[in-house]
Amino acid sequence: MARSNLILGGVAALALAAAGWQYFENRSLRDRLSAQADAAARAAADPWSPRGGGEAGADGSAGGGAGRVAGFTLPGGKVGSGPELTTKRESVMNRRARITDEIAAMFGRLDGETDEEYRARVMPMLQMALEKPRTLTANRRKQAEQVAGVSPEQSAKVDQALEKVYTDVVDYANTAITDGQISPYKRDVAGWLEFAGGLGAMLNDAQGKIGTILTPAQMKSMYEQGFEWGEYLGLSAPWEQLKPPPPRS
Repeated sequence: MARSNLILGGVAALALAAAGWQYFENRSLRDRLSAQADAAARAAADPWSPRGGGEAGADGSAGGGAGRVAGFTLPGGKVGSGPELTTKRESVMNRRARITDEIAAMFGRLDGETDEEYRARVMPMLQMALEKPRTLTANRRKQAEQVAGVSPEQSAKVDQALEKVYTDVVDYANTAITDGQISPYKRDVAGWLEFAGGLGAMLNDAQGKIGTILTPAQMKSMYEQGFEWGEYLGLSAPWEQLKPPPPRS
């Protein structure tokens, strides 16, 4: 169980970065598919295309009608379809570079932007991203505590113990941001994994503190209900208190 919570602690640390990256990846795919659909629609309406609009000509080819050429013959007897509209496919490296730039523009410090201006721009997005998963995991905790017979006094003591944990977690994350270990300006999977490992260890230690408040039977019962303290702690930490990243060097 400890190993499971260590892993979930790391996963929670990477959740926002992964969600942001996946958002840009999905948006890139949607944009590419939309561009291809538009190109196909324009090609279908092309009077030079045998598949174009208009009624069939006398020879049975598409695109006939007044003022419209049904088709034309190229040397060799092949019917040409006019100029083709193609969409150049973006390479993986170019897409990653573009997404990295977009993430930097969204979560990095803008030129001349103050701490207050940064928070006003970014924190509402962060709160929106965390709102639903926080609600879900809070409900799961409440349900698991009821099944495990956790008293209101025990639950309050757990919350009190977590206050110190949250302070340590935010301080740890702020140090990593200041030192550039985690940065919106670059892709650094190794840095994020190192950060997640340290955070996972902190959250695993927090579970040990919770184990001094709840009985082993209560801890086991909550775990069997599908509740994970590592997941809960990772999502419930006050990430809104994070410091803005330094300006791009």
